[in-house]
Amino acid sequence: MAHYLGVDLGASNVRAAIGDDEATVVGQARTQTPRTSGIDVTEAVLSVSREACAEAGVNPSSVVAGAVGSIGPLDLAEGLVDSPANLPDTVGQVPLAGPLSTLVDGEVHLHNDTAAGVIGERFFAEANPDDMVYLTISSGVGAGVAADGRVVAGWDGNVGEVGHMVVDPEGRMECGCGRPGHWEAYCSGENVPRYARELYDGEGTSLPLDGNLTAADVFNHADDDEFAARVVDRIGKWNALGVANVAVAYAPIVVYVGGAVALNNPKKVLGPIRDQLADLTFVNVPEVRLSALGDDVVVKGAVASAMTDGTGDRSRLRR
Repeated sequence: MAHYLGVDLGASNVRAAIGDDEATVVGQARTQTPRTSGIDVTEAVLSVSREACAEAGVNPSSVVAGAVGSIGPLDLAEGLVDSPANLPDTVGQVPLAGPLSTLVDGEVHLHNDTAAGVIGERFFAEANPDDMVYLTISSGVGAGVAADGRVVAGWDGNVGEVGHMVVDPEGRMECGCGRPGHWEAYCSGENVPRYARELYDGEGTSLPLDGNLTAADVFNHADDDEFAARVVDRIGKWNALGVANVAVAYAPIVVYVGGAVALNNPKKVLGPIRDQLADLTFVNVPEVRLSALGDDVVVKGAVASAMTDGTGDRSRLRR
């Protein structure tokens, strides 16, 4: 039986999984992402990969192929992450493809994490659609895109940074990248508390606006707090506008939505998108679904990538 390695490199955790030739995970491991140096991050990736192999009872050198879904920005030519977002500047470059290719027997594919997400959603979907998007609404906002049966990566692997799409031309909120009006500045888990404080105009509220306010607080209070409900309503409008732009740009048949904000608040996040999307798009109103893979979408997508030569297309399964 053949085995495949998938790795999810995030700003908080590194996860690895070994899948068999039925894409069943038979071994996995995780650790916190080091915040010291790029070499330390690489070593963490190698360590969890070895641990996942050990749990599966597989020698790493017998693994047929591997893939990584990683935070960016990527340098595909060098097979590394260059000064990854949400990690200290001291991390610098994180070599991935080269070191992993010395661990496993075959090729190692490197993807942006949302690209690995769309590969996973495509591979595990019943219909294996050629045109689809995986959208994550979490600490940031991003998308993986499959169009005409191909995962859209771009020349540098960094396609899909839709969180930096301008949705508010008045630029009332500044994004973490320093630019105004970006989708992520209003709707990401990191920025929902900032946006709530921006919207507050003195009305009564139970939200701890002067304390440690979180996105979870805002969504959890929306059913019984008028101000929290107003914030969630505004977030819903921005999300619907962002998804409409994605739909017009890429013409997906379906948009799968994941990430902590969406997974923890599916009705409050997906409901407004579904309700408003038809009024915001000219053609091609896609179906909007909650990710079926949950928190495992990237690591399972990486396994699927390894199995299908980086595509998620079941017709390209290694035999």
